[in-house]
Amino acid sequence: MSDNPNKRLSELRDEIDAADNELIEIIARRAKLTAEVGEVKRSLKQPLYVPERERSLIIERRKKAKDAGLSEELIEDVVRRIIRESYRTQTAQAAATSSQLERPIFVFGGKGALGARLVSQLRQTGYLVVTIDKDDDWPTQNEIAQAQLVLMSVPVNKTVELIKRLPPLAKDCVLADVTSIKAAPLDAMLQQHCGPVVGLHPMFGPSVQNLAKQLVVMTHGRDREQYQWVLEQFINWGAHLHEVDANKHDDAMGWIQAMRHLSTFAYGFHLASERVDIKELLELSSPIYRMELMMIGRLFAQNAELYADIIAANKSQFSSIRRYLQRFSSIIDDIENGKKADFIQLFNETSQYFGEFSGQFLKESESLVQLADDQRFRHQ
Repeated sequence: MSDNPNKRLSELRDEIDAADNELIEIIARRAKLTAEVGEVKRSLKQPLYVPERERSLIIERRKKAKDAGLSEELIEDVVRRIIRESYRTQTAQAAATSSQLERPIFVFGGKGALGARLVSQLRQTGYLVVTIDKDDDWPTQNEIAQAQLVLMSVPVNKTVELIKRLPPLAKDCVLADVTSIKAAPLDAMLQQHCGPVVGLHPMFGPSVQNLAKQLVVMTHGRDREQYQWVLEQFINWGAHLHEVDANKHDDAMGWIQAMRHLSTFAYGFHLASERVDIKELLELSSPIYRMELMMIGRLFAQNAELYADIIAANKSQFSSIRRYLQRFSSIIDDIENGKKADFIQLFNETSQYFGEFSGQFLKESESLVQLADDQRFRHQ
């Protein structure tokens, strides 16, 4: 070691800076290569996200990391982050799956948050898009006659009503919706249109930068072969499609959306009513609780009417939510009365219900916990 430790420390830091600069140059070179890959994929009309390719790439990089004496998890994290960025740059290079680009796509609610996101994606891919919003004149049959796709992206409480107002569509025109409930809109579309019908539910918000790995739930309506190009377009954008029965979808959404959103809203409302100092909570919180606060704050950064409509559209869940409140109250009573053993018994019974999912969720959440920890110091 040098006789002057401070000088040696400075030298080492200079070498680290140089290595980081080399790393940036390598990543930039890789970005240029992935952009070229995007162009080739476009010419071949191949999807943005190919799971098998990504999986094999990660396996090979982990093996290389192990051989080099590096953490496999570290290299996987780095590579996945770089891949995610490459998906963002390749999004603009996605190919259209329709062979009739001269025919327009009508998006009702195209200026809403999700509607605007889909309109942007469609136009970026080369489609001619016409948007219809609440202050616009309703299209006539002649105006909409050439449409190859009519997409309903309107408030959930208005979807069925607006579907019923649609003028007759071309027999081969695809009629689809992207609302968060599926049974009622799907039934309305089947009654309104004699051609291809499909229900879609994008399980992502309008803030996503690209659709790679994003889930889109689809419910079959009519004439699958005629709406297949719509599904293939989402796949081409990198989305993962999951088909489910409309009623099963709506039952699940009662838990995924109504129950979760209402619980989050109630917790946030309670914090506000108690005038809790959020800044202090963040300073003292564990990574897990910081993540919980993120989810609460995220809700209140979005549209109130949207969430009111989503919760109200799942009235079948209300009786279960009331049972949840009763159980919550009962558990508090037991703890307040010193019934620790009863709490432990309930805990163990619930743990058995979750079974192997508990361990799976614990493992999967570790990377999120680390990310939350990093975020704590990012803005300091």
